[in-house]
Parts: sequence; C-alpha cells; structure tokens
Amino acid sequence: MNKEELMLRKRLADLSGRAFHRDIITFSDFLNLNELHILHTTPKEMLRTRYIAFGGYDLSERQMIAFLPDALYYAFSEEDCREKRFGGPSDIGFPIRAVAVRPLNPKFSEELSHRDYLGAVMNLGIERSKFGDIIVTDKEAVIFTCEEIADYVVSNLTRIRHTAVQCSKRELEAVAYTPSFTELKGTVPSVRLDTVMAVAFPASRSKLTAYITAGKVFVNGKLITSNGYRLDEGDLISVRRLGRISYGGILSETRKGRYYITVKKYE
Repeated sequence: MNKEELMLRKRLADLSGRAFHRDIITFSDFLNLNELHILHTTPKEMLRTRYIAFGGYDLSERQMIAFLPDALYYAFSEEDCREKRFGGPSDIGFPIRAVAVRPLNPKFSEELSHRDYLGAVMNLGIERSKFGDIIVTDKEAVIFTCEEIADYVVSNLTRIRHTAVQCSKRELEAVAYTPSFTELKGTVPSVRLDTVMAVAFPASRSKLTAYITAGKVFVNGKLITSNGYRLDEGDLISVRRLGRISYGGILSETRKGRYYITVKKYE
C-alpha cells in the first residue's frame, strides 16, 4: 500500500475508534471502489466497531461508511445489516442529501452527459469525496452529496456547459431510481468470476482474465484478482471500463454437470 492508502486506512480506523469510545455513529466521506476495498481488507483488530456502507440508493457505487457502536448495531439483526434493511436511511442518519438538477428551459437545453455534470460540480471547487454517484436520466440528474455541501451546490450550480440549470434538494426516499438492465442467461462449467463475466461481456476468456489480474474487477466493493473466485447469488460485480453486473444464481444443472445461470447487466 502507498502512503495515501495507509493514511486512508488509519483515518477509517480512527473513525471506528471514535464511534467505539464515544458510543456514537461516525461517518466517512464517499469512498470509491479502491477505497472501499481498503476498508474491506483492513485488519479486524484495527476496527473497533462494525460498519455499514450506503450511497443514497440501492446499487450505488460510491458509498459513505457509518461506523456503529455495538448498542446500535445489535438493534438490527445480522441479516438486516447485510441487506441494508433499516426502514430507511433516516434510521442510521446518513448525512447524505440528493440534489436534483434540471434545465431551466428543457426545450433549448443541451444533451448533458455524466461527465458534464461531474465536471460542473468539480468546477465549484468541491472535492470528489464530498459527493457520490450522479444519476443521469432524460429529464434531470440527481447528485448525491454530503449534507454539508448540499446547500452550496443548490445555490451555485447554475450552468452546465451552455445550459442554465436549477437545483433543488430532494429526500432520499423520494429518489425513485432503478438502473435499467438486460437479463442474460448462459451455461458455464462452474460459478467462477471469469466464467460469469463471460456471460455478460462479449470478450475472450483471456481478455476477461486480464481485467481481473490487472485489478479492475470488484465484487461487492472488494478488489478480486483471482479469476477462480466463486460467486454467491446477488453478488455485484463492477468492471472498470466494462460496466456492472449482478450474478442472479443457478437456474438449473445440465446432465453433463454444467450450470445454467442468469446475470443482470446494468446499462
């Protein structure tokens, strides 16, 4: 690990220690996939508490971490925590806000991309760790931000490229977003990372293996560099430059011992 990665691990351990000693919930900023991997691989003895990751909506890639003192963590079952069932983000109090961005005059607005929205927010002088995913739809974009900067974004994000925009805060529960996906099915000899990826991505087995060994594949936020890694039903796989898929499970087994599986490929 380099110096920056070691500093991040120490900062996360400090947040966990503060939650433990003060019996309060502490929160990180938004972590990217590499940073989430650092968290997930931090030795258990460095973290004094359990933690939960949440990015503002299901299937978020950039996520904020809540370090929970035991008294609160055990108020939920292990399954609740694993499946993020808390009755809503307000139960944990994640300081995440959703900022909706719409063109002032939709008729004359440009077609804005994810990169356009990202660049506009960065141009406000905001660090990347202070905001998470950006959801772009036909009519608007939703930016998930740390609570502390939400008002600043609403007041100052007025133009993206040549398009005048208006921003407003929105309750997380009101963000109704389900990523569109294509369901794919295929037969594989085993439920390994490389074989499941081959069902979703039109590339050779050797090329997909190269993605894995090059450190470009994450499963549930954890970097995986072994092509033989065995997947569990529901695992979310993120592949840099290729996209994201989730493994849906085994549908049936053939007479020759192969497995007929289903995969969701998100657009």
